[in-house]
Amino acid sequence: MRSLNLLALCCFSPLLFAADVPGSQDLPILPRMTDAQIVDYRPAAELERVYPLGSIRKISGQLRFDGQVSARGNATSVTYELPPEHSATQAFTDAREALQKQGAQLLFWCQARDCGESSLWANEVFGNAKLYGSDNEQAYLLLRLAAPKDNTLVALYSITRGNRKAYLHVEQFDAAGPLGDLLPTSATLLRELKSTGELDFPKLTDVPDEAWLRLISRGLNLDTTQRISLSGPKAEAWRQALIEQGVRAARMETGSVEGSGLHIELLR
Repeated sequence: MRSLNLLALCCFSPLLFAADVPGSQDLPILPRMTDAQIVDYRPAAELERVYPLGSIRKISGQLRFDGQVSARGNATSVTYELPPEHSATQAFTDAREALQKQGAQLLFWCQARDCGESSLWANEVFGNAKLYGSDNEQAYLLLRLAAPKDNTLVALYSITRGNRKAYLHVEQFDAAGPLGDLLPTSATLLRELKSTGELDFPKLTDVPDEAWLRLISRGLNLDTTQRISLSGPKAEAWRQALIEQGVRAARMETGSVEGSGLHIELLR
């Protein structure tokens, strides 16, 4: 009888009845994390959207950041509450890697206090109070999907609240018109290099492009302790151009990774 009572308690555990908010669904671009629950869902709605490309702060009542992507289009968002055994950091990493495997390009990536105040991300950027937590326990990422979906942006925001509940917010924005050229920040390139160990630029097949050269050189010079190898058909031209931009020659060597464009690998 005792075992039956225990079985009954288990079967009627509130955790087993945890359900997504009515009418919600996952975004097709990103698989559901195991045992995650949708706690906020906002179906596609046409609006003017602004995504920060820098740390956010509020000055004289106005939201400020160094750069932005702004466009009109349709935005759809899903907020997941993660099970206790899944950290916000791991869910964020899994989502980033899944999108990068689809060829998505990172535009801006920040973590912890480098992002600014969590309250501003939660209330001003995403309009979702569930996302307010510790400034040290947050991460934000803006990506652009690969062609032919290159007019679609995906924003990821993860947070751990004071009660230790962890959340991952995913927002897909389908722009109504072409987004044009969008370049990542130098700090984002460095963060990606340190986190993944490599940077791929399949479109950089020719002589060094001035805009990309400035971005890459600035990113590398944000941490002068890192050594890299450069591969690709114009690898030596890129190495010489980076030296002219102030990157020390001793930090770079040419590699042998095959590919049509520039490939940068972190030397451990």
